[in-house]
Amino acid sequence: MNIRPLHDRIIVERLEEETTTAAGIIIPDSAKEKPQQGIVKAVGKGKVTEEGKVMPLDVKVGDKVLFGKYAGTDIKLDGKEYLMMREDDVLGVVE
Repeated sequence: MNIRPLHDRIIVERLEEETTTAAGIIIPDSAKEKPQQGIVKAVGKGKVTEEGKVMPLDVKVGDKVLFGKYAGTDIKLDGKEYLMMREDDVLGVVE
């Protein structure tokens, strides 16, 4: 990836949602919602405090994260779609 997010921003690649329910029903593309989980692909250096210190981010590249439905901004890099958001938009890290 040839982009480095600034400050406390991260770039996330959305994970694909299941196309079939547990009961075996196939969900059409028109009824799917955007996934709210993704893999962190790039992180910034951290948030700069008022004192000028840099607070490192809690998330790192490769973490599987949960985020809100309307979090971040959709971007397209090298033909792939990603989501750029602030670390504050991350609800949690899936372990």
